[in-house]
Order: sequence, then C-alpha cells, then structure tokens
Amino acid sequence: MDGTAGEPGAELTLDHVLLVEKDGGEVLAGAPFVANAKVVAVVEGESRGPKIRVFKKKRRKGMRRTKGHRATYTRLLIKDIVI
Repeated sequence: MDGTAGEPGAELTLDHVLLVEKDGGEVLAGAPFVANAKVVAVVEGESRGPKIRVFKKKRRKGMRRTKGHRATYTRLLIKDIVI
C-alpha cells in the first residue's frame, strides 16, 4: 500500500459531500458541497482495477506498440453519514 488513503483499519472522515438523501426522502444538493455533512469510513484495503491495453499502430509504417495500465483503488467501508 502506498499510504495515500491510510492503512487498512484506519478511520477516515470525508468532508466534501456533494449530495445527501435524508431519511424522509429529501435530497440535499451542495453548491458545491453540502454544509456540515460528513461521511465516516474505514479503510478495508486496496484492490486493482481491470487491465487496460493500449495499442497504437501507424498504417504502412510497420509501427506497432502495446502498452498496459492497471489502476489501484482503495476500498472503503462506510460506517456513518452525518448531516
């Protein structure tokens, strides 16, 4: 793990919330963020996304190149949404 989001088991607080739905069905949209809204999450670990192949070719030149990319994602478990 590269330590960008925290170690597994660490608790994070996300303050920049864009959209929240209350229990009664009311939706609060931020401009740009919802005031006083927080999301409490726990880091579960990291996983890797699908492998992406990038193929480039120039016709009649004999140029062919294949590169690959695979992004690393951080898994979060949402514990609480505070409005």
